[in-house]
Amino acid sequence: NHAGLEPLEIFLSANGVDGVVIDDEQDFQSFLENNHQYWDYVDEDLEASMKGKSRITFYLPADGDGFDQLAHLRTALQGFKDAHAGKYGTLLMTLENLKDADWENNWKRYYQPLPIGERLLVVPEWLHPENPENRVEVLLDPGMIFGTGAHASTQMCMRELERAIQGGEQVLDLGSGSGILSITAVLLGAAHATGVDIDPKAVDVAYENAALNDIGRDRCRFLAGNVLADQGLVQTLAQERAQLVLANIVADVIIPLAPMVSQLMAPQGTFLCSGIIDTRGDEVAAALEAAGLAVTGRREKNGWIALEARLG
Repeated sequence: NHAGLEPLEIFLSANGVDGVVIDDEQDFQSFLENNHQYWDYVDEDLEASMKGKSRITFYLPADGDGFDQLAHLRTALQGFKDAHAGKYGTLLMTLENLKDADWENNWKRYYQPLPIGERLLVVPEWLHPENPENRVEVLLDPGMIFGTGAHASTQMCMRELERAIQGGEQVLDLGSGSGILSITAVLLGAAHATGVDIDPKAVDVAYENAALNDIGRDRCRFLAGNVLADQGLVQTLAQERAQLVLANIVADVIIPLAPMVSQLMAPQGTFLCSGIIDTRGDEVAAALEAAGLAVTGRREKNGWIALEARLG
């Protein structure tokens, strides 16, 4: 049970097992509750997979030393169970044999070139696909930062960029993640893109992805910060007045952001927001209208919505 996780982790460490994976429903639900501002939707299958779960997983080599350590752990665990008499749950240990594998690189086989819209092709940087349609290639190293082109909200933004970028624009990308939208904008002809993300790790990832596309820091700039809380950052961005402002985030961020858009956007500029679950599309549209923006376009894909707005 949940109470036994820390004592059991200490017990394992004392018996030579330091690298563990912890799956726990209570921690999972606490994480969701404390970070609710970052999403509107949690996959039902993911929640179901965590139901009632409180588990520690560790790995041992399938050789003589590994089996000796396993035998020692079984004996020691029985003593741990006897000492605590059911206080920490059943403490059932199960064994599964796994084939050795290249864990570091096996995930790459799930990423393939992804055509988006009429002109774009998102390409994992280690592939060199044929491109008979001569699409604009967006090279990415997919990782832990959001933005691989696979999500419906990102695809809708990229399709809107195809239409909106005429050449020479200043672009502001709020919630830039991997940098995919900023990079796409520049590849389509924007003069400069600035990406802002609340996660400092995203800055390094975005610069690396820009470099893969031969885009230097003179054309793409990435910043870490929270535009809802950092007035100094807002003032810096407001001085630049982008012709196109992007926000591929979630409704709970876009709604409080709406009154700030007019400060960040040039006259006759366009605000494109996505990452909005379909049940909240009208709520976000109303917030944009209340902030003096006229909603001029709406896209829907796989239960997600993208809105286009201009200063009214």
